[in-house]
Amino acid sequence: MLGTENPRSYREFNDDDDDEGNTQSSGFFDDATEDLDPKEPNGSVPQDDDFGGSTPLMRFSKSCLKNVFTVVLIFIYLLLTAVAAFLAYQTISEFLDKLNHPVMSVTYKEVDTFSPPGIALFPGKAQLLSCKHHYHDYIPPLVDPGKPQKGDCEIIQVTYFGPFSNQTEKTALVVRGPSDVRNKELIFMQFSQNETEEDFSAITYMLFAKFSDLTGSENRSEFMRDCERNYSTWTFSGGFRTWVKMSLMKTSGKSTEAVEFRQESAVVKFNDKRPDAEQSNQLFFAVFEWRDPFMQEIRLIVTANPWSSVAILCGVFMALFKAANFAKLTIQWIIRMRKRHLKNKSRELNPIS
Repeated sequence: MLGTENPRSYREFNDDDDDEGNTQSSGFFDDATEDLDPKEPNGSVPQDDDFGGSTPLMRFSKSCLKNVFTVVLIFIYLLLTAVAAFLAYQTISEFLDKLNHPVMSVTYKEVDTFSPPGIALFPGKAQLLSCKHHYHDYIPPLVDPGKPQKGDCEIIQVTYFGPFSNQTEKTALVVRGPSDVRNKELIFMQFSQNETEEDFSAITYMLFAKFSDLTGSENRSEFMRDCERNYSTWTFSGGFRTWVKMSLMKTSGKSTEAVEFRQESAVVKFNDKRPDAEQSNQLFFAVFEWRDPFMQEIRLIVTANPWSSVAILCGVFMALFKAANFAKLTIQWIIRMRKRHLKNKSRELNPIS
């Protein structure tokens, strides 16, 4: 009977109809489609076609192999996409971290002279006996220690209320500091304090960048309040000679510049040779000098380069786009092969009249 015969020849279907109007990448899987859908020159399907004459076992094996191959491809695409997304996240994270944490660049600038700093002393009940400039680290022997002597320092007295307690009135003696670092200019000061009730006695002092800032200030009391609020304070004790060696450090940020003093101090005991009656008057000695002619400059540098980060991100996004496009074409090819297989199968089941 005609109904029991298997058709061996049928009209080849048009790929454009199966694509349903899809015109993207028509030759993307040409090799694969040629292998899966070979044709004879006369347009008929050969006898050993997968869908026509091959056994069900062979058709099942080829279909299973194609499915496995497709799953492996999709898995590779997903893996590459995940790697590209991770690289994009890592690049953005590193850029933000470098942007928020700039590195410090330290340089040393050699100078012959420094701007005279301001040395603000808070003697309290102590009395300033003398203040003299010396050179080459030479301090002559003391003459009549404990008694006022002539000095050559420029001193300004400022009275103001403290920044942390408005009820506390303070008196500061601001001395113009040394400037000639090559000749090792220093300032030697003597204080005396006749106070026997205290167990410990010390004089507090503070350093700020330029003495001229005080002399040029319209409100010196407010200037001293700001200095005490922003600068650190140190002390030197009675009965000793405290040798303070200063160094200047400038820190330049994104929009501001800060000046800070660093100091090294050495303490030497004073051999008091005065009569016992005069030793109740305690003596203080302080020496201020520049440590070296180098000014330390610290700059905050942002190492994050936006152009290199943008270039890396562009490459990553291009890889993501290509992977997504490739996955899209693969899915379209799978759908086309599935539709072709279903049409071939339906034609095999329908009898030929």
